[in-house]
Amino acid sequence: MPSLIPPQLAPTWTHTADDVIRLTKEAIAEARGVQDEVAALPPKGCNMSSLRLADLEAKFDAITEPLCFYQNVSPSKELRDASNDAEGIVRDFGVDSSMRLDVFQAKVAAEKNIKESGEWDKLSSEEKRLVDKMILDGKRAGLALPEKERNELMVLQKELSQTCLEFSKNFNEENGVVTFTLEELKGVPDDVVSGYTKRTEDSKQLYDVTHKTPDIFPIYKFAQIPETRQRALESYEARLAVNVPLLDKALELRRKIASLLGYPTWADYITEVKMIKTARGVTEFLDDLGEKLKPVGAKERDILLAIKKEEHQKLGLPFDGEFYIWDYRYYDRKYIEQSLDLDDSLVKEYFPVSVVVPTILEIYQKLLGVRFVEYKGETWHPEVQQFAVWESNAKDESGFVGYCYLDLFPRTAKYSHAAVWPLLPGYDLPDGKRSHPLAAMVANLAKPTPDRPALMRHDDVVTFFHEMGHVFHGLLSRTKFSRFHGTSVARDFVEAPSQMLENWCWEPKVLEQMSSHYETKKPLSAELIEKIVKSRYVNVGMFYLRQLFFAKFDIKVHTDQDGEDYTALWNTLRESISLVKSPKKLGPGQASFAHITGGYDAGYYGYTYSLVFAADMYATVFKKDPLNPALGQRYRERILRVGGSREETESLEDFLGRPPNSEAFLKELFGTVATSNL
Repeated sequence: MPSLIPPQLAPTWTHTADDVIRLTKEAIAEARGVQDEVAALPPKGCNMSSLRLADLEAKFDAITEPLCFYQNVSPSKELRDASNDAEGIVRDFGVDSSMRLDVFQAKVAAEKNIKESGEWDKLSSEEKRLVDKMILDGKRAGLALPEKERNELMVLQKELSQTCLEFSKNFNEENGVVTFTLEELKGVPDDVVSGYTKRTEDSKQLYDVTHKTPDIFPIYKFAQIPETRQRALESYEARLAVNVPLLDKALELRRKIASLLGYPTWADYITEVKMIKTARGVTEFLDDLGEKLKPVGAKERDILLAIKKEEHQKLGLPFDGEFYIWDYRYYDRKYIEQSLDLDDSLVKEYFPVSVVVPTILEIYQKLLGVRFVEYKGETWHPEVQQFAVWESNAKDESGFVGYCYLDLFPRTAKYSHAAVWPLLPGYDLPDGKRSHPLAAMVANLAKPTPDRPALMRHDDVVTFFHEMGHVFHGLLSRTKFSRFHGTSVARDFVEAPSQMLENWCWEPKVLEQMSSHYETKKPLSAELIEKIVKSRYVNVGMFYLRQLFFAKFDIKVHTDQDGEDYTALWNTLRESISLVKSPKKLGPGQASFAHITGGYDAGYYGYTYSLVFAADMYATVFKKDPLNPALGQRYRERILRVGGSREETESLEDFLGRPPNSEAFLKELFGTVATSNL
């Protein structure tokens, strides 16, 4: 295997800021030239091959996606800024392209010619889908509108694009800290505290805690002093106040765009191309789930409040009978420790990054029939791992799958959560050869401390498993057109394949396989594994009520006809839905809700909606034998391979052997199957 040479070179990562802008502009000039040629075709000369637009889209993305990616990962501010500017230029060009009436007319002429000539019947289902989507794109872009409205729409779209880009830039570059003394950090594990930046001020030792997940989340979970948790949370919620006017502006622009296009709301516009189809469908789904969750969450809240009361009495702390937002993670942990005798800090000792990451890769490789070969090439940072991915039985270059990059540890100005970027799509080239995909996973796992190696909480393991699911969706898809490749599926289905794979992190056999105590090298004991598995659905009501809050905020701001005070809405809605007290002075948390400026606008419901499908797929196919490669192959062929080249319900029916239903999801959450319109 190591002797096999990939038939496609990995991209270079030595661009300067000037290169990024120059190459972006060159790609746009070339793309515009192709569009001009298509627009100049006589109507009778328009057909599938003369349009060349699918090939253009693939080539354009292959050049610009990596250039626009630098803003999330590059250590160089100059390069990040250039990348951000490049994305702005690309987005503007995207708006221009979507509004080209002459190109749209060529598409309409091509559709007419294809159908009238009888060629339509000879097209593959994927080719027919491409034609249908191209025509729908034009209608959704407003090309049926009069010229005045089209021009107005273009201005609004560009303004929206730039506003979202600025929001994202602020999000990535946020570098604030909240400062505590060692006494104030009582309860936070020593290995976490030792990772904080320590400094002396007025002869007092202070610890600066960043807002990055590995730094601040342990304070929510472990800090014994309520004021410490409160201050950490208030700092976290207010950290991106600079984004408040940007979100207000983005929502107002979306209202105007939806109105111009003839949709009642932005949510109606967005859901038209989702599995759920309508904004009303989203509201009904969330309301129905909320009704089922509320009584479960209320019981859980009462239990946690009782633990809080008992602890406050024991420590001599005042107790006002309220359960605050900064209490949730802390008492959730306490409850798990008390009811299951499960210590999160102890569990973490069994998950060193150096063991977990290769083991998870090994599990995926066996299940899906592929092989990762470390590839020593240039990357954007020395810590990035690069792999060439092959079919496990590859004999020659035809067994090459694509490339995978792992950028796992936090650093200044790097994207601060976990996500996967499909940097290169897979698609068929005009000469019949294949252009291979590249997926990059960016995460922020804890770094080593002076006395311990890098360790992962079980939550981190689940997240890693989930994100690797997106990587494999991107690698193992095999569509003709880049437009349908990999995760280019309906946004309310895109999480389902990865969510399904999270189940492996709760399987005893898998937990044993990927655990190894950093000192003793022993795997988790059967007793500890049983406790971890039991903890999965502890306080599940409150967990999903929190998800429901995000989804309801998102759908409300995208169905309202007028703007309002979104900070007030964020805090009051959270209190009423999540069952946690949210004081009035709490900051503008919506300003850090990056999902709704980053592609999940009117779509956050999709995280929970797709869980219905994830639970069904796992329970129906994998539960009986989760590591069976034959089942992995079925999943690969019927879900991953087809990407978005057919309707998602069709892929699900093919995989399940029947239409999907919500029984497994409801049973997971509530232990019983209730009637539902999920």
